[in-house]
Amino acid sequence: QVQLVESGGGLVQPGGSLRLSCAASGSIFSRSIMGWYRQAPGKQRELVATITTTDRTNYADSVKGRFTISRDTAKNTVYLQMNNLRPEDTAVYYCNADHYTAYGPPQRYWGQGTQVAVSL
Repeated sequence: QVQLVESGGGLVQPGGSLRLSCAASGSIFSRSIMGWYRQAPGKQRELVATITTTDRTNYADSVKGRFTISRDTAKNTVYLQMNNLRPEDTAVYYCNADHYTAYGPPQRYWGQGTQVAVSL
């Protein structure tokens, strides 16, 4: 059974930093594009960043230059380093895996989410 377990959320002041981690169980990590999404109250879930199996990254414009996504294949873990946080970054952050196999479209998995709050 595939599981994505996030950690690292919390409350931080504007300008502060947090690092989110997402540990993936099972054998999907090496064949998955990993990503982070977020959902603020009353808003739709939105893409934050993704990273491919060859470490190619993609970021939402709102986080470029402040957030960095990375992956550690040995630990089956993907990270999101968030610097210079702003109140508008407040949201529940979800880890995502798009697992590619030889057959059919990718299988999508989600973590349970971790809360990030940016406030004085």
